Formats: sequence, C-alpha cells, structure tokens
Amino acid sequence: MAIKQLIDKHMQVHPVVFFTSVLVIFIFIIGTLLNLEKATDLFNTTKDGITKYFGWFLITSVQLFLVFAIYMAMSRYRNVKIGGADAKCEYSFLSWLAMLFSAGMGIGLMFWAVAEPIFHYTSPPRGEGETLQAASQAMDITFLHWGLHAWGIYAVIGLTLAYFTFNRGMPLSIRSAFYPLLGERIHGFWGNLVDTIAVVATLFGVATSLGLGVDQVNAGLHHLFGLSQSVWVKVLLIAIITSFATVSVVSGLDKGIKRLSQLNLIMAALLLTFVIALGPTLFILKSFVQNTGHYLQNLFELSSWSEAYTTEAKWQGSWTVFYWAWWIGWSPFVGVFIARISKGRTFKEFILGVLLVPSLMTFLWMSGFGGSGIYSALFGDGKIIEAVNNDYAMSLFAMLESLPWAAITSFIAMILVVIFFVTSSDSGSLVIDMLSSGGHLDPPKAQRIFWAVTEGVVAAVLMLGGGLVALQAAAISTGLPFALVLMLMAVCLYKALKEDYVTQHIFPRVDKDSPHV
Repeated sequence: MAIKQLIDKHMQVHPVVFFTSVLVIFIFIIGTLLNLEKATDLFNTTKDGITKYFGWFLITSVQLFLVFAIYMAMSRYRNVKIGGADAKCEYSFLSWLAMLFSAGMGIGLMFWAVAEPIFHYTSPPRGEGETLQAASQAMDITFLHWGLHAWGIYAVIGLTLAYFTFNRGMPLSIRSAFYPLLGERIHGFWGNLVDTIAVVATLFGVATSLGLGVDQVNAGLHHLFGLSQSVWVKVLLIAIITSFATVSVVSGLDKGIKRLSQLNLIMAALLLTFVIALGPTLFILKSFVQNTGHYLQNLFELSSWSEAYTTEAKWQGSWTVFYWAWWIGWSPFVGVFIARISKGRTFKEFILGVLLVPSLMTFLWMSGFGGSGIYSALFGDGKIIEAVNNDYAMSLFAMLESLPWAAITSFIAMILVVIFFVTSSDSGSLVIDMLSSGGHLDPPKAQRIFWAVTEGVVAAVLMLGGGLVALQAAAISTGLPFALVLMLMAVCLYKALKEDYVTQHIFPRVDKDSPHV
C-alpha cells in the first residue's frame, strides 16, 4: 500500500506496464553486459532465425498495412475529422510535417542515404553488380525501403490511435484501440500485455536509430578532427548527446521538439539544395523522375519478393526484413506522436499527408545524396565504393568530399545527425512515457528524462553487444510480435468506424444512394 501511495503521489504511471517494461529492459541490459561475447552470437542467431522463418510474414503484413491505409483515404470514412466535426488543428501544416518527418526516420536518412544505394549497386540481390541495371535496381530497392510501405505502417497506427483518443475520448495508449475486440478487458491482463509490448518495441526501435546516429557522428568527428572510432567513444558520445536530449525534454513539446524539428527541416533542405546545385544536378533531377516512376511501376513486384527461389536466402535479413521490422518496432513511437499532433485533420488529409509528402521528400533526398553517390561510382574514381565497403557510417562524408566546401558541409551534416538524435530521443521518451503512464497526454518531465536516459543506455549496450548486427537483431525481435498487434489494431479501427457510422455517434449517416458514400 505504501508503494502504491508513493507512486500515486510522485508519479503518473500504470504500475504494471511501467515496472514490467523496466524489468524486461533492465534484464536485457544486465544480461548483455555480463555476457558480451555470447550476446553477439545470440543477436546473430536471433536475426537469422526470424528472417528465415518469419520474413514472409513481415513482408505480407507491411503490404496489408499500405492497402488498408489507402482504403481509409478513399472510403466513405475519408471525411471523418480527428476530434470531431468542430475540432481545430493545433499546428500549422508545415509544422506538422516538420515534426512528423523528424520523428519518422531522420537519423536513418542521414545514415543510409549514400550507403544503401551504393551497397545495392555493388552487391545487388539479383543480377551482376556495378552495371547500369544494378544502379537502377539499387534506387528501386532504396525507394522501397524508405517509401510508401514504411509510411503506410505509421499511417495505420497513427490514425487508429488518433481516432480512439480524440473521437472516442479514450487514453492515448495502444490498449485503447482494442476496445472493440476486448471491451472492458483492455484494463486487465491483455491491455497490460499490449502496452508493455509497445513500450519495449518502441524503446528498442528508438535505440536502434540512436545507435546508427552515434555511429555516424563518430565517423564525422573522425573525418573532420581525427577522433578515433571505437565502441567506447560511441558510448561517450551517446552519453553526451542524451544529455542534450534531456534539455529538450525539459523545454517541452512546443519549445523543444517543435523548434528543433523546424530547425532540422531548414538545415536538411539547405544541405539537399547544396548537393543538388553543386553536385551532378542534371543526373539527380533526371534520376529523381525516373526512379520515382520506375518504383511506382514495379511497386507490387518489388514489395512481394521474398527470396523464395534463391538458394542462399540471406540478403533480405539484413535489408528488407530488417527495415520492415524496424519500422514496425518504431511505429508505436511515430504513431503515438503523430496522433498526438494531428487533431483536427480529416482521415483523407491525414493519410495523404503521412503517405505522400514524406515519401516524396524522402525520394528527393535519396535521389540527391544516393544519386550523387551512384554518379560518382558510375563515372568517377570509385572511391565512394571503397568508403562504403569500409564503413557505412563514413559514406555520407565520402560523398561530400567530391563537392566544394566539404569540411563545412560535413560539419553541418554531423550537426543534423545530432539534432535528429535529440528529437528522436525527446519525442521517443514522450511517447514511451505516455504508453507507460496509461495514456496521459502530458506526463511528468522527470519520467520522460528517465526514459530518455534509458534509451541512451540501451543504445550503448547494443553498441557494446555487437554494433550494427545487434541493432538489427533488436529491431527485428521487437518488430515481429508488434506486427500482430498492429494487424489487430487495423481490424479494431474498421470495426469501430463501422459501428459509429451506423449508430451516428461520431458523424451523420449518409443515404446509401448518395454519391458521397
């Protein structure tokens, strides 16, 4: 009783979800630190096993999420407004997009923009490498991993959470979406289980991104100032940048995340403009048009390929399956966050905004940075290939070396990664705190600081336990079970909309003969 009174007085947490999640996370931390060598082997085995036996399921799931999102934007529910007919938007469209984009995949875009296209160009999953066909295939695959399918996942979970929170007046937590299936049982064991899975999946998804980010910051510091690249330097950098994130946490949503996201968007736009203007401009613009058209033309075939007729089915485990699991594991974070900032928008506006605008921005980004790398590989001295083969994290800086003022642009790129790190940690801690507090929209800052520090600790442990392989294994392991949760959430949203449409609780019934149905 004394412990419960202490929690009620000083904390806003759901005791079962909070303490169970903390226990699972700290068992992972202690177990990994006490058995670093065994942990590395375990991470490898886990990644390979899930990829081999469940890769097809993740591929199918992500396909279905995109189809469901598109259906929501075109169905009779498309004009439903999040929060009700009189709801007003809290943020301007530009601010909304900036916060969405920074939270969605900022660090990953910096890390993989050059490295991934070059890797697929030299080692394509099908056909010979370092050919014109391989270059086109490389951009197709990169667009697949960063385009509509990824944002389709975010759209489904974000829309579901926003509807149950603002239209049905329920707490902003994953369990709320299961009310149509579980009823009042969401307040018991099953609701606790769903929210606990979401907390753990979100934390490991965020930690994966933070690990990639600090890897690139270390590479940038080595490139610019000769700082050594080692695991312990990365751990120190995680500690330093996490301390920056706590300052942003204390500043709050409007002053912290919002302002940093806007700064990020401006800096990223300026850096992209620089690369397009002073890089192979014509090649970038032509490839952007061709890449986008070819991607859309071959979207279904690209996204359905599952290595069924490959004798050595290992490529997808490190790429497509990893990405789908990473985005799914990351989705509670992005979903809760964009639900929190999307009140007042219609289903159609929400879906199209989440799917199309970030995807097109991402395609332009990948065409600018990845296209410059491909151009250098095709027509240059080939140093970019060597850089990628040696260290993925160094690839962006190697590409910038081919352009004027490389030292300045490399420094700006490194600052961008740091800011993306801070916004991801800040918004990630906000979301995890909301999930572990039972859906409170503005939980205490002290709890958010705790989660920000925990994210940094887990990222550091993953770096110690195997680096990139450990990060991939963590993402895949938590993404797989949450894929099931997300599929059931989509079913619950459809069920709730159908019920509310018939009973006229949320929006007026339209005659079946009306052209608006």
